[in-house]
Amino acid sequence: MSRLFWFGAGVAAGAVAMRKLNETARKATPSGMAEQLGGAVRELAGAVGSFGAEVRAGMQEREEELQDVVRNADTVQFRRIDAGPDAAPARRARRAGR
Repeated sequence: MSRLFWFGAGVAAGAVAMRKLNETARKATPSGMAEQLGGAVRELAGAVGSFGAEVRAGMQEREEELQDVVRNADTVQFRRIDAGPDAAPARRARRAGR
């Protein structure tokens, strides 16, 4: 009985090893590599699509925020600064190192 058990275990292990070996050999063929590359490209396309959707959602959210600011702009008070003839001329910014 013990020999029969070990014989069955050996057959099962051999079958699993052969299946893994055949799968690895199939992946190394040109059609297997193309299949893997196709899967990678599909995954990348999905990631780019979801990134684009997130960007569009963020843009929409920001646009709504800006629209709220524009709608509420009438409540903001602006000060007018008059530069008359007696006002000092604007100074030019100095470059660093001069």
